[in-house]
Amino acid sequence: MEFTSRMGTLPRIPDDLTIPQFLLDSHHPKRPVNTHRNPWLIDETTGRRIGLEEIRARTYAVANALSGMFKIREDDVVCIFSPNHVDYPTALWGIHRLGAIATCANPAYTASELQYQLELSNACLVFTHSLNLSIALEAARTCNIPSERVILLDSPQSAEFKQYLNVDNLVREGLSQEPNFTERRLKPGEAKTKLALLSFSSGTTGRPKAVAIAHYGLISNLLQMSVAGKVTEDYTTWEDRRYRPGDAIYAVLPFYHIYGAVVILHFYLFCGYSLVVCTRFNFTQMLKSIETYRINHLCLVPPMIVLLCKNPEVKNHDLSSVRFVMSGAAPLSSELTEQLIKVLPNASIAQAYGMTESSTTITFPRMDMKICTLGSSGMFLPGVTAKVIKEDGSLAGLEEQGELFVKAPSVALGYYKNLEATAETFNNGWLRTGDEVIISKEHEVFIVDRKKEIFKVRGYQVAPAELEGHLLNHPDVADTCVVPIPDDYSGEVPLAFVTLTAGAQARVKQNPAEANRIKAELIKFVADSKVHYKRLAGGVEFIDVIPKNPSGKLLRRFLRDKAKELKQSEAAVKAKL
Repeated sequence: MEFTSRMGTLPRIPDDLTIPQFLLDSHHPKRPVNTHRNPWLIDETTGRRIGLEEIRARTYAVANALSGMFKIREDDVVCIFSPNHVDYPTALWGIHRLGAIATCANPAYTASELQYQLELSNACLVFTHSLNLSIALEAARTCNIPSERVILLDSPQSAEFKQYLNVDNLVREGLSQEPNFTERRLKPGEAKTKLALLSFSSGTTGRPKAVAIAHYGLISNLLQMSVAGKVTEDYTTWEDRRYRPGDAIYAVLPFYHIYGAVVILHFYLFCGYSLVVCTRFNFTQMLKSIETYRINHLCLVPPMIVLLCKNPEVKNHDLSSVRFVMSGAAPLSSELTEQLIKVLPNASIAQAYGMTESSTTITFPRMDMKICTLGSSGMFLPGVTAKVIKEDGSLAGLEEQGELFVKAPSVALGYYKNLEATAETFNNGWLRTGDEVIISKEHEVFIVDRKKEIFKVRGYQVAPAELEGHLLNHPDVADTCVVPIPDDYSGEVPLAFVTLTAGAQARVKQNPAEANRIKAELIKFVADSKVHYKRLAGGVEFIDVIPKNPSGKLLRRFLRDKAKELKQSEAAVKAKL
């Protein structure tokens, strides 16, 4: 059977607007009217407040300067490599005003990881932050992007940064020039194919791929969430409404990540919220900001919720302003939900589910429940059609487990310049999620397992194949398989099973202490080249042979089970000590 949404009817979705035209220049019946005059953005550190008119002016100015100074044109690709900053959306929407495409990169990337994204997307200019400048310059140089095309989002006063352009420079230049670009109005239907974002995701396997997201896809998801969240409906008293224009959200999740980009940066602004923008996550500082700015909503990932539940510093702060907590990017356990209820007894608590490939949310929290059904990811958004395929290929019904496939107006166009991977994941209008689910009799969605090889560390995707390919470059490694193991804080962390070369085995046999030295070297080998969440926090285990099926495919499930056994044995030994 196929499943459809029980959360409302999909409204009209404009198909001739870009994202900034929709968000900054127009009004939709499903957008609440905000009469509170609250700022759109607040800089957490300085308290600077930025309203709609300033954002609109700065966005235009950046577009005008990019066009005049660098000849950025339609379909050019510009990278944003930065932590959150109040001018992040200025750069993003300025790119979109020109009809260009943005690709947002993880600010924790190494130069080689950023280089890969710049090359695959064919980016011609980079916005970055002073914290990331050296890595941005190194990657840009490798990709033949001139240093004058590396522009700072922030405006540091140190002499070492004076030689580089920043967004404030672009704004002054753009406002002083005559208009040198004409913003194009899309033809009817064109927004469905007009690229807005190349957002990187590992998909179901392999190295990160560029997910091609159209303007229409992101706009669709905003409207889907608006209907599901009843943001324009007077369904209860103002005090009890979940989404209220004039409220504030703590924008801690990174804007480069699809969760932070679509849900926080776009949906919450669409709802009339003030975003208190956090550049660097610090748990104690988050608690202080909740008090200072009277934060009402928190969109978090499970590791942050672990801190809320277990860090003793929480007792020293007034968190009574928090009215709603939504968890995403990785499953939130029932146990953790119950602990959070004790910490924030006045707040509604729920989780949602989505993917980069679906331009974010597929399911959304129910509005008729203060506390979500434990383990539930909510219900399908309006406009979503879903089916669940069992192991034998037949359609699952209610309460039956299988792999989730969805259709939705927000689904991406495919993987940029990768027809093979696109064919594996996007087929005849269906998005293959790679997630095993059960849909309850109440039509709530429960994520129970992942068929896909990638796993998540603190909500960030890790592709085993990427780490395996890197490890195989080490002279002591003959074969390897990377699997996730459970971790209380991160959810999962990578562990590498390694088969040593004959020479390395001989050294270990001659000197058993060599085994620990090689393990430490392999952990450092990965840490030196990969972003922090891809590091081998689960350790390295030697194995005689990496198990494979007759076709040569790694038997990951076997090694996942073996990894769990090893960790359980280690825990038992520690318990006896």
